[in-house]
This record gives sequence, C-alpha cells and structure tokens, in this order.
Amino acid sequence: MKEIQAVIFDLDNTIIDRTSSFQSFASSMLEHYFNHEADHSQMLNLVMELDQDGYKDKRDLFDELLVSLPWLNKPEQAELMRYYHENYANNAVLMENARAVIGYIRGKYKTALITNGRNSIQYGKLDHLELRAAFDFIIVSEEAGYKKPDLRIFEAACTGLNLYAHQCLYVGDHPVNDIEGAWRAGMSTIWIKVNQPWREELEAKPLHSISRFDELRHIL
Repeated sequence: MKEIQAVIFDLDNTIIDRTSSFQSFASSMLEHYFNHEADHSQMLNLVMELDQDGYKDKRDLFDELLVSLPWLNKPEQAELMRYYHENYANNAVLMENARAVIGYIRGKYKTALITNGRNSIQYGKLDHLELRAAFDFIIVSEEAGYKKPDLRIFEAACTGLNLYAHQCLYVGDHPVNDIEGAWRAGMSTIWIKVNQPWREELEAKPLHSISRFDELRHIL
C-alpha cells in the first residue's frame, strides 16, 4: 500500500446498503398505493425480485409492476417514476459503520467516489446521508457521459484527484463494473462481496476480498 494515495469507492452495495435502501423505498411505495391491502409482504418480495438488485431499468420495472400488482386505481408509469425520483434517495441506508470507516480512511488518504446512475438520485442519496463532503472528488455516470466499466470514468477520477491510476485503490462490489473496470484502468482493487458473484472469466485479481465494509479498517 506504499504507493496508494487515494481510496476510490463505489456507492451502491459498497457504502450504501442498496438492498435495505430499496426495500425501505418499496415498502413506502406499497404503503402509499396499497393501503387497501392488509399484508404487503408478498408484493414486497415481488418488487425486490423484479428489481434485480437495481440493474433493471426503472421504467421496465414499473411497467412490470403495473401488470403484476393488484392496483385499486392503477397509476401511469410516469407517476411511479415521479414517485421514485421524489422518494427513493430519502430511503438511503449506510452500510454498517460506513461513516466511521470513511472518516478513518480520510485521515490517511484522499477519497473519491465513482457511481453509475442519475445525478439527482446519486447526489440525493449523498445529501440525505450528509456524505457529499466526505469525498475529495465525486463523479456520476450521467454527468460523465459514460459509465463503469468504461475506463474513461476511472481516468476522470484520477484526473480529479491529480493522481495516477497506480496511486489509487478502488473498492466496489460488482466484479465487472467495479473490479475489472478499475483493474483495467490501472488501479489496485478490493472486492466487497455483497450480491454479485465472481465471474471466473475475469482477469482482475483483487488485492483483498471482504464481506463487510468495516473490514477496510483492518486493511488500510
């Protein structure tokens, strides 16, 4: 770790507990639209399954939910999209001890964030959690014009930090978007194992594999 001067993070399923965050949002959405139903548990399970850990386009998700759920007064897809944009970020939940771990790392390294997604949603989560100031540089794929694993978004973070790729350590959960992408950009990596299984065809070899975000304190 002698050369490392910055730690760059993914956001969802790395710093933010994306599963808990989306489950909280989905529960509030079902409460809002299905208060005529006494039990939302089966509907919640369906929403979580169809969401595919956040990798399904929300317009496709809501189209499927409009067909699958027992609506009393079925809304338009645009209304559900609006509800999502207005409410999702406020349901963001941090990984356990994430705030303390980021503070610890900031005492030793520069910090940055690379995340795929919409500006309003990703920055909205950071603002809800009061985390925007915890990073020296942040880049969201919408504002960048390209998304992980495109090398250009990793290169943009290096430029923003005024560092070379080999001086940066990247921490993320997705084997392709995060670990392979950062490795191909020239960074060292740490893989946090959450919901995405490793793919044997990948060439990247992370320095460490961890199961909890707070394990970083014992590595860095």
